[in-house]
Amino acid sequence: MTHGENAEEVVALCDRALVNGRLAPGLGWTDTEWGLELLMMLASTYAYTDRLDRAEALFTDALRAYQTAGWSGGHLALAHAYLGLGHRRRGRLREAEAALRESLRLAERVGRGLPLYWSATCNLVDTLLARGHVDEAWSVAEQYGFAPPYPSTIVLPDPRWVRGRLLLAVGRTEDGIGELRAAQKAAAARGHHNPVVVPWAVDLARALAVADPARAARLASEARRQAERFGTDTAVGEALRCAAALETGQRAVRLAAQAVAYLEASPCQYEHAAARVEYGIAARSAAELERGLDLARSCGADGLVRRAEEALGMAGAAL
Repeated sequence: MTHGENAEEVVALCDRALVNGRLAPGLGWTDTEWGLELLMMLASTYAYTDRLDRAEALFTDALRAYQTAGWSGGHLALAHAYLGLGHRRRGRLREAEAALRESLRLAERVGRGLPLYWSATCNLVDTLLARGHVDEAWSVAEQYGFAPPYPSTIVLPDPRWVRGRLLLAVGRTEDGIGELRAAQKAAAARGHHNPVVVPWAVDLARALAVADPARAARLASEARRQAERFGTDTAVGEALRCAAALETGQRAVRLAAQAVAYLEASPCQYEHAAARVEYGIAARSAAELERGLDLARSCGADGLVRRAEEALGMAGAAL
């Protein structure tokens, strides 16, 4: 999954680990022989291959199992973190924030610097950025040390990418570009080419759109190639969103419409909402903006709500 191989093949392999969609007898979250790593890899793989129903079922089972067993340390913190990841992927941003704050509270009791601590912090910053709460995301990053050096273990999503997005969001453009380039190098060294797990290319392309349009276009093209290789609606839709942002006129409108078509079929409703708003702006369509606004509100994406409302206000003024 992290390598970005065909998602259908990835899911087929995951399904072999289940019995009628559930964990096999004897393979449980509190099993002391097998541990939780295999199960967390399985659930997170489903989360990034657009099989969120299966991912959320596993994450919920983990939380229930640890609460029933009375486990209150790192296992419970990780369960809350991954449940937050499931909500974030689904587009339930308020619920994601609540789960991730609880995860971070528990993780800090266990100890800073551990992988579970990074998972909670990274996902919370990512969720706050999606909500449009940039100042709060920066405050969390400062309070909990979300900055280099990064852990050697795999953290989902990639912390360098999330840190890069955060720096861009607070106006530190050059630092953000540098962090995204670091994410590119780290991903290449590990063979991590999944454009959903490490989507550095789309953010770097947008950041370079004015200063280096040729480089931005190459990045967008590569992101689309990787997305089509992986093959999920979310991956392809996000690559098309990026391509549309680099274009103007009718070509931008066509690409934005294609992005909407893919993301409407995706379970990731925040990305669908963003695509709707961007399509509405490109096509100057109040109807599309209204649809995007409704989706953004349902997701708890306050920044996207403001953007849609401002675009609708400008459209109304033009009339």
